[in-house]
Amino acid sequence: MSAQTATPSTTPTGDRTPDGGATPGWAVLGPGGIARRFLSQLPASTGILVAAGSSSPDRAQAFADEAVEHGFADVRAGEYDAVLADTAVDAVYVSTVHTGHADLVLRALDAGKAVLCEKPLAPNHGTAMALVDAARQAGLPLVEAYMYRFHPQTAALLDLVRDGVVGRVTHVDASFAFRSGERTGRLFDVATAGGGILDVGGYPVTMAAAVVQAATGVAVAEPVELSATGTLGPTGVDEWTVAHLTYRDGTTASVRTGVRVQDENAVTVHGTRGRIVLTDPWTLSADPTITVHTVDEDPRTLSFAGAEPYALEADATTAALASGAVEAAQMTLDETLATARTLDRWRAAIGLRYPFEAETADVPTVSGRPLRVRDDAPMRYGEVPGVGKRMSRLVMGVDNQPDLAHASAIFDMFVEQGGNVFDTGYIYGGGVLEGRLGRWIQNRGIRDDVVVITKGAHTPYCDPESLTRQLLESLDRQGTDHADIYMMHRDNPAVPVGEFVDVLDEHRRAGRIRVFGGSNWTPARFDEANAYAAANGRHGFEVLSNHFGLAEAYDVPWDGCEHATDPASKRWLEERQVPLLPWSSQARGFFTGRAAPGDTSDAELVRCYYSDDNFERLRRARELGEQYGVPATAIALAYVLHQPFPTFPLFGPRTIAEARSSMTGLSVELSPEQVAWLDLRA
Repeated sequence: MSAQTATPSTTPTGDRTPDGGATPGWAVLGPGGIARRFLSQLPASTGILVAAGSSSPDRAQAFADEAVEHGFADVRAGEYDAVLADTAVDAVYVSTVHTGHADLVLRALDAGKAVLCEKPLAPNHGTAMALVDAARQAGLPLVEAYMYRFHPQTAALLDLVRDGVVGRVTHVDASFAFRSGERTGRLFDVATAGGGILDVGGYPVTMAAAVVQAATGVAVAEPVELSATGTLGPTGVDEWTVAHLTYRDGTTASVRTGVRVQDENAVTVHGTRGRIVLTDPWTLSADPTITVHTVDEDPRTLSFAGAEPYALEADATTAALASGAVEAAQMTLDETLATARTLDRWRAAIGLRYPFEAETADVPTVSGRPLRVRDDAPMRYGEVPGVGKRMSRLVMGVDNQPDLAHASAIFDMFVEQGGNVFDTGYIYGGGVLEGRLGRWIQNRGIRDDVVVITKGAHTPYCDPESLTRQLLESLDRQGTDHADIYMMHRDNPAVPVGEFVDVLDEHRRAGRIRVFGGSNWTPARFDEANAYAAANGRHGFEVLSNHFGLAEAYDVPWDGCEHATDPASKRWLEERQVPLLPWSSQARGFFTGRAAPGDTSDAELVRCYYSDDNFERLRRARELGEQYGVPATAIALAYVLHQPFPTFPLFGPRTIAEARSSMTGLSVELSPEQVAWLDLRA
């Protein structure tokens, strides 16, 4: 039967079991050269090709016609939406240009399909993070198609490393580079994320990580140090580059890639007792081999003939679907995210940033759809008089976002979950971070919907003149004319408090500030400021941002900080009903499992939180967490949210996964008795 135009199929997909159930149905989205390699090996898998999708119906039809030669007769061809609506399709192979992956991955997950996506999953970690989150929320497999990771040669290499055949691994040398004849096409186009690092540089990076993982037993190995040199060509992409990686255990790696220089494209693993050499680690010919050289025996060669890596990665994807997993063990989602971070760092080290990633770029949502709050958003809300907007009880800290793509992805997720308050400071990232927040707000067109907390006047520039200068500069960086809440980042007791109140009141009356207060101010100094304001017809301090949480603080992480975890401060907050915006509400990792009485490796944790009382609080948080089915960190956050005074805790997640973990605390309802019990008052 000849190929036909795609129409949604009514053929049932069966129970999707890889061992005797319905045959998995595959669709290819993006019928280019790599897709044809996938097609050539798919007959060796347990699945069949049922559809081909493209933005060009003619290209889809041509691919469907070619599929007949590989034994797939009834392949429907059409545009992406028609293919994704086909109920005969269980899994899709996304093989468009790099910049086209995100849209198709999300559309496929929305359609309920498992996804095998060509590497790189996305051009940067921010976008990859959003795609991984979407897969985890959908409960569907997402597999990055580093096909060599599924080949028995790679599995054998990692077994040799685990078994210590060459002793302790000390260094990995890996390369994948080739010479392209002309500087044309997607490889040399910055608009499609061209260059060697994203096209094939991920191969040596993921191989080095896999070797370190096998050698050390860690689930994900990511370099703690990375340096690189390289050449950007006339079109703006990387044409040749070398990176040097150092891992936590001391293992080093040298990785090379490029699109204008041919390399040997091999892998050598060096150990204290010898070396292992793979001369064909990536393209995997009909009979790739491993040669083992050790001090104890003559060189020996292992052969791995006959394997079809594209078929193996396809089967791993559909096996994950059948088992209800969201990833394949050969290339986990956490490995994909670590790889994306490493590739970002490699590009940054040689000065490569694509125009669509620039700090001034109009970075859209990863889905391309308008940003909106989800119907099932878990957020709680409160109000601070004078702000004029409902405020999310959780406040996103703007201090952990390395670039605009990352910031956009995590800020978008926060808004989708109902968040609308952002905390930034003049000193964060030397001003880059508050500018990044402002750019994102402008890109989304939501200035009237969000509450921006701006902080300034940090030591040593904590005086009225610096306050004014920094406020105006912060507003300019953010591209706005006002701060919803402005807080002095520190106090300076050497300055009469009235001088600070006068200048803050002036800016409030001018409309540059709606509400003001202090971060790291003592209750006594706060009261002094408000007594001055009342006596002189000024607006007073209305918010406080000090260290507060379930763990009592015996010291603070940085000089000039103030905490409000002692009983006297808690009584003061309850009596005054001052809205508190606490930082480090989860005690800088004390409740994450990093703290243990016998572990004194983290000097800051020991200095600030170690005590019998705090470890009892930790024990009780864990006990209550088991009852609620949430981690102790969620109980610690719920404790802050259930205080007898208004609280809007700040949190600073570095990833979407961290943000989701923290947000589980929003679902926890605590009684006053439970709050007292957690705080050892009952």
